[in-house]
Amino acid sequence: MTTQKVAVLGTGKIGEALLSGMLRGGWPTSRLLVTTRRPERAKELHGRYGVEAVTNAEAARAADTLILTPKPQDMAVLLDELAPHVPSDRLVISGAAGITTRYIEEKLPRYTPVVRVMANTPALVDEAMSVISPGAHATEAHLALADEIFNGVGKTLRLPESQQDAATALSGSGPAYFFFLVEAMTDAGIQLGLPRDKAHELIVQAAIGAATMLRDSGEHPVTLRENVTSPGGTTINAIRELENHRVRAAFIDAIEAARDRSRELGA
Repeated sequence: MTTQKVAVLGTGKIGEALLSGMLRGGWPTSRLLVTTRRPERAKELHGRYGVEAVTNAEAARAADTLILTPKPQDMAVLLDELAPHVPSDRLVISGAAGITTRYIEEKLPRYTPVVRVMANTPALVDEAMSVISPGAHATEAHLALADEIFNGVGKTLRLPESQQDAATALSGSGPAYFFFLVEAMTDAGIQLGLPRDKAHELIVQAAIGAATMLRDSGEHPVTLRENVTSPGGTTINAIRELENHRVRAAFIDAIEAARDRSRELGA
């Protein structure tokens, strides 16, 4: 366990998930700081976790590592506020979609190490996938610390930053696609005569079971699907309708649109 002091700036849902994950992983409250936009939020976090809430400038001066979790459109203002107070040896970890390490490096003192991370909302239940990419001045030690922090809320994967927009489209936005699918399947269950709560329970357990098989079986998803798809059976009829409605193509188009939006946010 590192002895560094870490500050989470802009502690919303993802920031709070990281904070709680670090505490469960053994980080003492004395090594953690938070910043918030609202005083009542700071009081809430202090009461729940015992961590000290400070200003952004105080965090920049006191912490060894700064984790920035604002909305992308708020990043410029935050960086302008931090720049006068951040020594060039501070590690800055950005969790803002689309914002490049180069953009952050240009706003902060020269040679500041920056690591870009895209974590998704299953961080709230310790099942996140966090994609980690180094900036120009980040070392292996900086990446190892980012791994340590984000492993507390799920899994981590290192990718070149050039692939971050694709990862954002697949993984960052990915949970929403599954929620959308469950919503549609629940509506179908209701149309077929099932009560909403029963349809929901059936679909959620099917999703959990399918995800566990994907993770643990080592089988390709095509193989797993074919195992359910009997000749002339119910599943092949459903798959035919999905293909007739270009659902596969629609998913590809949707994910490409998410990737394009991530690029726009970075611009």
